[in-house]
Amino acid sequence: MIGGSINKNGLLKVRATRIGQDTALAQIVRLVEEAQGSKAPVQRLADRVAAVFVPAVIIIAIATFLFWYLVGFDLFGNMPAPRFIFSLTAFISVLVIACPCALGLATPTAIMVGTGKGAENGILIKNGEALERAGNVQVIVFDKTGTLTKGEPDVTDLMPIDGSENELLFLAASIEKGSEHPLAKAIVRRAEHMKVDIESPIDFQNLPGRGVKATVGGSIVLLGNRTLMNESKIATDAHEADIQSIEEKGRTAMLLAKDSRLIGIIGVADVVKPTSAEAIAELKRMNIEVVMLTGDNRRTAAVIAKELGIDRVLAEVLPEDKAKEIAKLQTEGKVVAMVGDGINDAPALVKADVGIAIGSGTDVAIESGSIVLIKNDLKDVVAAIQLSKRTMRKIRQNLFWAFGYNTAGIPLAAGLIFPFFNVLLPPIIAAGAMALSSVSVVSNAALLKRYTPEIKREGKR
Repeated sequence: MIGGSINKNGLLKVRATRIGQDTALAQIVRLVEEAQGSKAPVQRLADRVAAVFVPAVIIIAIATFLFWYLVGFDLFGNMPAPRFIFSLTAFISVLVIACPCALGLATPTAIMVGTGKGAENGILIKNGEALERAGNVQVIVFDKTGTLTKGEPDVTDLMPIDGSENELLFLAASIEKGSEHPLAKAIVRRAEHMKVDIESPIDFQNLPGRGVKATVGGSIVLLGNRTLMNESKIATDAHEADIQSIEEKGRTAMLLAKDSRLIGIIGVADVVKPTSAEAIAELKRMNIEVVMLTGDNRRTAAVIAKELGIDRVLAEVLPEDKAKEIAKLQTEGKVVAMVGDGINDAPALVKADVGIAIGSGTDVAIESGSIVLIKNDLKDVVAAIQLSKRTMRKIRQNLFWAFGYNTAGIPLAAGLIFPFFNVLLPPIIAAGAMALSSVSVVSNAALLKRYTPEIKREGKR
């Protein structure tokens, strides 16, 4: 049942299996609310400072009272109030002006505004830790298919070795029928376009990082890469030149074998997203290393990488090894982010310091990522990092001014200026000063609402 449907005649019974709280909008709102209530690691620093600062202020306040009551009152003479009242006033002023309210507000207000600003730009940041870490990223690893590329490949080459193009398409489309992989969809689409009848496979097996295997028309059929052919002891050397000619054009060569014999090669090309090159160029300008991670062969990967300006390529990586490659980069002492959209990207997204999932990808990937990009636009990866850097700058500004403001106010409240001007800071003025520090912190954080990530500004090259 589609929302907005009208039942004009008859009786219609509908069972609601999902309600409002399960909608995409409700989930987005829930993610933003959870993020705004979370703590960034820098907040723990503020908590540790406050844990020392508060006892220190109490000790200073007591010392102030004792000084004026036992020494100062007699030392300066002609005091404006009785000994106890004067000493108590100084004691209260120190406690009030040093209240660490601004320290407590410095981080959560900036996180609340930052995550809200991210949501406005189609960037869902699930927690404060992800918001902070994103700004410290040194290496970004991109999955290729569906992330750097559109994930909507087309069949470009049909090279039958034994039989016709129709037979090649029949076997390939039959074995891939029902598969959700972008390459599989491209083959099925081509078969439908050429009006080739296909059948459902029997004993279908998905071999991650290699290809697929099934029985079609009574024959055992394999469709995949060289690794699958080598494991199945199917010779491909005689046709290596044809395979390489496809790969050197930046296309994926899929090998089809029937009854342990190579019978054809299918070339599939995936178009690079229009914004991928711009996003990568901006990341490199920010001195962030960009790495492409793919299970595709090295030649095809190298062509795509050259087109996008990526210098480091990790090719022919099996799905189960993607997380290991992330771990290797982390052993170099670098903060690593992973950007992906598929089921086999989920372990790598979890392993990375910052997992960035493409919103158009699988539910597993979205659940695994600590940042989700609603739009299928890689410029949002750059925007997330720029937003993180700006938010952390606001947090550091807030912490500096909140701590500095309180620290500078303590000597005034303790009566440092009294010997020179015969004036003691009243508690009501101290309270006003303390409130002003909180207002200034909140106002500074609110200025983040006016920020637009540099890559999203009009006129950005």
